[in-house]
Amino acid sequence: MTLQRRVVKVSRILRIGRHLEARWADCGLGTIQASIALLVLWSLAHPSLSFAANPDLETVLTASRQRIEKLDYRMTGRLTRLEGDGKRTSHKFVAKAHWFSDGLRLLCEISGPGSEKTILLLHMSANGHVTIEAVLPGEKVAGVLPFERWNDPLVGTDFSYEDMVENQFFWKNQELMAPEKYGARDCFVLKSTSGPQDRTYFDSVTSWIDRGILFPVHVVKTLRGMGQQKEFIYYGLRQISGVWSATQVETKLQGKAGSSILVIEGGSAKAKLGRKDFDIGQSGVQAEKVK
Repeated sequence: MTLQRRVVKVSRILRIGRHLEARWADCGLGTIQASIALLVLWSLAHPSLSFAANPDLETVLTASRQRIEKLDYRMTGRLTRLEGDGKRTSHKFVAKAHWFSDGLRLLCEISGPGSEKTILLLHMSANGHVTIEAVLPGEKVAGVLPFERWNDPLVGTDFSYEDMVENQFFWKNQELMAPEKYGARDCFVLKSTSGPQDRTYFDSVTSWIDRGILFPVHVVKTLRGMGQQKEFIYYGLRQISGVWSATQVETKLQGKAGSSILVIEGGSAKAKLGRKDFDIGQSGVQAEKVK
């Protein structure tokens, strides 16, 4: 490019710049508003950019979702209600779970102290949508559990039917709060807020997630419209076959005496389950010992 052509090109650029500057001055506030609108539209079209400003949020969400998307386990344990006066009521708890191409399936069977059983099949899609089928005591065939019952106590404990899956990590509204310690653990604090599109009894779920292993150690759920809180504490964290899990989960409902504990006694973290393993009509939910 010759010097003369460069001068002509620069001259044109300057004229365009002055023209745009004049137009911007005329547009004033309208231009600013239009620019903001464009930025909003751009962020909606590219939701991943909302994480770019906070890489820790992306780290926590990705790890939490991938942990669930890799589930493939069988387990046996006990589900116990501890009354305020020390009385205990225990149930045998057997479960298995696997993430398929259309989401998570969790099949569990709860029995005792009598002969009656409760069998549940929960399905959670990749966007956190949950459906629940159940065979309840006294029933012989499975039916869809109405949403109105999702927050009912599960066999008299402080766990509800909805508590069996961690769908909060798949909600759209996620916010990383200031980091905190929980006991001796340094934690990310993730607040998941439900939207009108989410079928849930919880307005928000706040999770304290260990920064080193990216596994929750403490969770507080707030019930919609009530403000009542439900606390979950995870004990005995361990890693088996590269998979982190808790050996005990305790839950307490605000304003209610006592608590409930799910104790995991055995199982397999790599069960190699298939769809045929999640037939709610089968007679029982078989489990393996820890390998």
